[in-house]
Amino acid sequence: QELLRELKHPNVIALQKVFLSHSDRKVWLLFDYAEHDLWHIIKFHRASKANKKPMQLPRGMVKSLLYQILDGIHYLHGNWVLHRDLKPANILVMGEGPERGRVKIADMGFARLFNSPLKPLADLDPVVVTFWYRAPELLLGARHYTKAIDIWAIGCIFAELLTSEPIFHCRQEDIKTSNPFHHDQLDRIFSVMGFPADKDWEDIRKMPEYPTLQKDFRRTTYANSSLIKYMEKHKVKPDSKVFLLLQKLLTMDPTKRITSEQALQDPYFLEDPLPTSDVFAGCQIPYPKREFLNEDEPEEKTEKVKHFPRSVSVGGTMGNQWFAEISFSHFSFVFLRI
Repeated sequence: QELLRELKHPNVIALQKVFLSHSDRKVWLLFDYAEHDLWHIIKFHRASKANKKPMQLPRGMVKSLLYQILDGIHYLHGNWVLHRDLKPANILVMGEGPERGRVKIADMGFARLFNSPLKPLADLDPVVVTFWYRAPELLLGARHYTKAIDIWAIGCIFAELLTSEPIFHCRQEDIKTSNPFHHDQLDRIFSVMGFPADKDWEDIRKMPEYPTLQKDFRRTTYANSSLIKYMEKHKVKPDSKVFLLLQKLLTMDPTKRITSEQALQDPYFLEDPLPTSDVFAGCQIPYPKREFLNEDEPEEKTEKVKHFPRSVSVGGTMGNQWFAEISFSHFSFVFLRI
């Protein structure tokens, strides 16, 4: 809560008010309401492919989305904050209004301050980040968090925006395990990226789960896999600036992975079309508003977030007029049990 109060950036969701409910020991946090998120936007385009009417996200929109995500994360990292749970559902986009088309990084439930020297993982949460967006060093039992885990997740989101498919999709039956090693997720990463060569990730031998990796995996299994081949299937050329930036974001070795500051200065953002503050670039917004959570939405979304659109009144809950007025505005309420 204190962390959220201090964060002020155009691409980070703003905490407006905090309500305390002493009777049931809950804290209610009031945030700006965003009508869209990347989970819904990507789902819209994935459905168009399934209906044999493929409609890719406009490349200019993808670039603007990525730039604003990086800008928000650069702000967080510059203030010693790791998000640690970046995924499409946590990247909101404002609808019609003064901030039309602006990205808002949300759901800071896993966000943590970090410092130098880095804290060991035991001092924080044992396992974080949704599996599909989890960096390989976490899957191999890394002892410390670094900013690179957020960068990997951004790379995963970038690839998903380009293809409308989660790049490292796999089964999640043991999502709540405290064991960082996840065979299926690593297999999916290697199936896309190839098995990392020793020269590409020299410190992989120092990872706590490296003996398990050696026992369970064979380099030759992934000899024909590469990010180039995967993206070529989706019509992204290996010599394009878009691919070269994606490659830097999805570098296996966290010490060689690009930083948010470096990514913002990448040549990709200097070629036309240039990124815009309105990711919809003034065009009509084709996406449905995310006013209510549906049954087919991700389970993790339904646990913490309840959205009240302007057409719905929750009047009387807090027993004062100001709260009743807010119930008709575009805000999101999140409650956290103390």
